[in-house]
Amino acid sequence: MKIQSADTNPIIEEKLINTLRESSVATRLSKVFKLNALAKQLSLRAISRKNPGLSDQELNMLFIKLNYGEKLHNKVTQYYSKSGYGKG
Repeated sequence: MKIQSADTNPIIEEKLINTLRESSVATRLSKVFKLNALAKQLSLRAISRKNPGLSDQELNMLFIKLNYGEKLHNKVTQYYSKSGYGKG
């Protein structure tokens, strides 16, 4: 098997890959969802640290802009403007 990670012992890497292959689809999906949630949490934390004065709504909107693009950001902004979301 081709080595995937230069800093991991090849025997350990092979055991890890075999363990993942043998796990159920539900277990693998659970791991994916947890990693995705962690990535989002770390991204939000980094954005918050670089922009300490933002409200939660502003932080979430900047997250959308940076991760999903200007087009979706504009659509969400427009939707919130029409619905009155976040206006007390």
